[in-house]
Amino acid sequence: MLAVGVLLSGLGLAAVPANTLLIQQSADIPTLDPGETYDTSSGQVVENVYETLLTYKGKSVAELQPLLATSWSASSDGRTYTFTLRRGVKFHSGNEFTCADAEYSLRRNLVTNNHSSGNWFLSESLLGTASNAKDDPSITWAKIAAAVSCNANGQLVLKLPKADPALLVKLAFAGNSVVDKKHAVSIGEWDGTEATWKDWVDRELTESALSQKPSGTGAYRLVRRDANTTVLQAFDGYWGGKPKLQNVIVQIVKEQATRLEALKKGDADVVETGPRPVLEQLKGVAGLKVIDGLPNVSAAVIAMNQNIKDPGVLGSGKLDGKGIPANFFSDVNVRKAFAYSFDYDRYIKEVQLGKGLQRTMAMPDTYFGYDAKLRKYTYDPKQAEAAFKKAFGGQLWSRGFVLKARYRAGSAASQTAMEILKTNIEKLNPKFKVELEPKTWSDFLKDSQEGKEAMILVSWAPDYADPDNFLYTFYASDGYYSPLMGLKDAQMDRLLEQARATTDRAKRAALYSQVGQRAYDLAPSILVPAGQVFIVHSDKLRGIAENYNPMFSGITGTFWKSLSKAGL
Repeated sequence: MLAVGVLLSGLGLAAVPANTLLIQQSADIPTLDPGETYDTSSGQVVENVYETLLTYKGKSVAELQPLLATSWSASSDGRTYTFTLRRGVKFHSGNEFTCADAEYSLRRNLVTNNHSSGNWFLSESLLGTASNAKDDPSITWAKIAAAVSCNANGQLVLKLPKADPALLVKLAFAGNSVVDKKHAVSIGEWDGTEATWKDWVDRELTESALSQKPSGTGAYRLVRRDANTTVLQAFDGYWGGKPKLQNVIVQIVKEQATRLEALKKGDADVVETGPRPVLEQLKGVAGLKVIDGLPNVSAAVIAMNQNIKDPGVLGSGKLDGKGIPANFFSDVNVRKAFAYSFDYDRYIKEVQLGKGLQRTMAMPDTYFGYDAKLRKYTYDPKQAEAAFKKAFGGQLWSRGFVLKARYRAGSAASQTAMEILKTNIEKLNPKFKVELEPKTWSDFLKDSQEGKEAMILVSWAPDYADPDNFLYTFYASDGYYSPLMGLKDAQMDRLLEQARATTDRAKRAALYSQVGQRAYDLAPSILVPAGQVFIVHSDKLRGIAENYNPMFSGITGTFWKSLSKAGL
């Protein structure tokens, strides 16, 4: 076994050893506690230290396969799920995995559910609310205990207040990994009892004892971790067999140029490269392999706020050519005019260097429920002009407007998108003015969630592979992005709720097609083309192209146990 100390001596290695995977990224790793994991950087480690009941099958985002559960079944009404659990599995502590651990893990997520974790969607399924007991007094210990329990046969039983067709993919989320109950209790975590559960409601777990000393059933165990380096080694007692790579090191390297140089020199196996233009620096470099055209499972839109709550954005606040009213985007003709003014092909060419797709819906095109046959907006100045002339009974065209729009500071893609809109809209009518300015992302996001921004380019990465995670987020009246869009549409809400209530896959797909059509008719946002994903890695590394699944958190898009190197 290679001495860990050698690997930590710095970035000046002649080459990464054959039994070691070395990853460099810019983002730090906030937590190793599954109950708090809600970012891809943490998820990358958590999904290799811990395991979930089930996971995605191969490259598919639609099929699931067993992991810690060997099989499962659902009742005819879709409200009870029973999981048969794998035997002979050990945690890193040496403790044996049992149903009590799975029960404890999911109950712990329901109890601690806080606003910075992803436990809201588990609670939504099992308790009928995204809230915790602090925010929703109807949540009781009895409800939690009844929702998650072990039966006399050692099987895990989940009972839902109503059917949730997305439950299984939610359980594949890294945050719902199974933790070692005995180990957790021994280091001071919640003891799992009714007597103490209220003390742990809404508990912040980022720096929890379990984050410092994790014990999972995964193929890799934590050796050490500091602000810049996380070191893991293969777990000798892993039930799934010995991984080919003995060591994994994740280094935090903020500077993009430093990461790229390390990749070129062989001082790293795979790194966070940055946007597509970086490929020009890496193509043809000896010792590197480029994998391009990988699926993109995020979705981005330019949201148009129908109820702008910041007077500072409105100028005069009137339709007088000197500003806009707060309900400027409430007129569907204005929204359609903006959608026709965006040059989708130009964005794909300039930002995505030709490697982009204009979607018909605000969701991944690889997900079930995506309807490629739906209509989509194209850059069409004549249609844009016609829509503007209809807006506000013709007043907008005759009087003009001044729109203050911002973009994410430091994001070339966001800036380009907004500049495309500005240029094309101002060409239509000399009375139309779009004033652009950059804004720090944290401030931008905060103000948009309070409904203060007129427009904002936002994206959504999936928590789980289901259309509901995107379409409800973007279009529901109480969806996550509702505050920044101000969209309230009874027909849309009804379709989304119907899709949530049925377990019939064909019926759900048909409903989501109607959601997509309704979104086209309403034009609440501009669908930003989706860029293709690429990975550049050492040509000695094997297994990424064969095993890549976009639902995995890490840069490699795989479980590390699926990787190997030439010579091993």
